[in-house]
Amino acid sequence: MDDAINRNDLSHVIAADRAHVWHQLSQHKQYEKIDPRVIVEGKGLRVWDATGRETLDAVSGGVWTVNVGYGRESIANAVRDQLLKINFFAAAAGSVPGALFAEALIEKMPGMSRVYYSNSGSEANEKAYKMVRQIAHRRHGGKKWKILYRDRDYHGTTIAALASGGQEERKAQYGPFPPGFVEVPHCLEYRSQWGAVSDYGLRAANAIEEVIEREGPDTVGAIILEPITAGGGVIIPPEGYWPRVQEICRKHDILLIIDEVVCGLGRTGTWFGYQNYDIKPDIVTMAKGVASGYAAISCTVTTERVFEMFKDDAEDPMSYFRDISTFGGCTAGPAAALENMRIIEAEGLLENTLTMGARLMDNLRALMEKHEVIGDVRGMGLFCGAELVADRATKEPLPEKQVAAVVAATMARGVQIGMTNRSVPGLNNTLTLSPALIVTAAEIDRITDAIDGALSDVIGA
Repeated sequence: MDDAINRNDLSHVIAADRAHVWHQLSQHKQYEKIDPRVIVEGKGLRVWDATGRETLDAVSGGVWTVNVGYGRESIANAVRDQLLKINFFAAAAGSVPGALFAEALIEKMPGMSRVYYSNSGSEANEKAYKMVRQIAHRRHGGKKWKILYRDRDYHGTTIAALASGGQEERKAQYGPFPPGFVEVPHCLEYRSQWGAVSDYGLRAANAIEEVIEREGPDTVGAIILEPITAGGGVIIPPEGYWPRVQEICRKHDILLIIDEVVCGLGRTGTWFGYQNYDIKPDIVTMAKGVASGYAAISCTVTTERVFEMFKDDAEDPMSYFRDISTFGGCTAGPAAALENMRIIEAEGLLENTLTMGARLMDNLRALMEKHEVIGDVRGMGLFCGAELVADRATKEPLPEKQVAAVVAATMARGVQIGMTNRSVPGLNNTLTLSPALIVTAAEIDRITDAIDGALSDVIGA
């Protein structure tokens, strides 16, 4: 940890934090007995807290965000230089980094055309929903207004984003929710809803069409899906799933929205997760890794076809997309995103993601052979999960408290990992791993060695 930080009166910082900061996802009763954790520095994959303790971060900032690692001076400089030129202007006007990043982004997304800026993944999805609703009024007499979402997927924390989320414990106590959001089944073959079927991917996709037929195809305007379910358990869609989903969307004139908030900007070894499946989306949303957390930015990206629906009648004062995002006009986000993208390309981080991701999966499979408590391992690139079970034969989930104990024991060994927590009732039993794309072989081994030891500590050999 930097000497200058050591000289600061960190006890005052901790006291101020305890007295005034309301932390995310935290029961503050605990801070009457323990100090809140305050992170003061990061470099590469390592972070230091106010006590001087070093931790290897295997979850990219705790929420799948810091894709290029901590301490990137070139991104900080890019943001600083831009802010001195012009820090903000309402996004009805353009900016240099906004135009250049949109151009660079579209080059990575064949078939896509337009970028709408905002400042969080939740907001990016809200923009997509508003586009769908406005299109319903303009093109379909207000009928095609419903938006489908998938069980176990997650799309954000606002009320509408929660309404479109398939994680019941995230939604608890926040209703009533706005109407028009309809759930379709998950696609986790390990926990098949239909027993053992030879074509699970096709069966799970056809279940979407069953929902569409039930609701009425003339009422459904869009479906939003994560390319790989993240917080709901790192779920890789089975073979046959995505081609059939796309076919169903085209058949019923349903807009396909892909939520890339977690998978985007290299996490799976491609620029975007959907690009592993030859999907042609209508709308793509993204945040988190777009600027690796160095500045707030999110994007709602559309095809030209979607964009044209909002400019075909200049005489109609209701025809344009009548939305505003104040901090969509902040230049720090696209400035950071441009440099973030340059780093990914210059340092070959997509290739490193594939190489290190393969090593991570190999290590997890080896742990599965050693520890009966691991029922399944799943992943793509540096985006992996290990589902823990009390009984491998019955697939009975390991209780959430024991999964949390494994996470804590891994932290005690100097490595921070994640887990599905307070999301899916009875199924918050998956360890999650998403180290920065710069991770080395030695760091991968350190991560899985720590999990190995933690499983032995908590569960036994």
